[in-house]
Amino acid sequence: MALINPSILSADFSRLAEEAKAVEGADWLHVDVMDNHFVPNLTLGAPVVEALSKATDTPLDLHLMIEDPDRWAPQYIEAGAGSVTFHAEAAAAPVRLAREIRAKGARASMALKPATPVEPYEDLLPELDMLLIMTVEPGFGGQAFLDIMLPKIRRTRELIAKHGLEMWLQVDGGVSASTIERCAEAGADVFVAGSAVYGADDPAKAVRELRAQAESATAAAGWGCAH
Repeated sequence: MALINPSILSADFSRLAEEAKAVEGADWLHVDVMDNHFVPNLTLGAPVVEALSKATDTPLDLHLMIEDPDRWAPQYIEAGAGSVTFHAEAAAAPVRLAREIRAKGARASMALKPATPVEPYEDLLPELDMLLIMTVEPGFGGQAFLDIMLPKIRRTRELIAKHGLEMWLQVDGGVSASTIERCAEAGADVFVAGSAVYGADDPAKAVRELRAQAESATAAAGWGCAH
């Protein structure tokens, strides 16, 4: 399994409904919410998420790069998010928040910045449906992929296997045709791609090609056999 989640951070914000339709073959639509505090950028809020959810049948994968996600995450589920990712570095009570997200009917996910190790959160993994490994510093699209994150992806996949979990492992940042195979080989199975999709002449075709690359790399990887 390889899921491709195009990031609308790289889309034309004045044409979001059309941009969502351009990638209708995608598995999820990745929506970055930034508050200009947790990260140095400001994007969209719950009203835009709600409008977007009504304009597309593709489920929304929300990535909250905000302070105090414990307070704000629930309103994004009410706005239509099918998956909500909060940052470990920002959440005051991550276990409680993950349980609240699940209780409200969405998938619960936690993100780690590049410098945040996964090992301290090993015992928390069963509370999650997905873990997001940031492969760039969060805040802006179009950044170069950080190869030094590959060992962290491998360690996370090993922890998931160790505990027999069904959770997804997502990567976000610099994912493209030249990097997705390395991410898949290391253990990722959900891929956020921004400019690699929306910068292509045919975004839907780009999604299909990225998925095929990831699935091929997973099939050749040792971890993929037991997945």
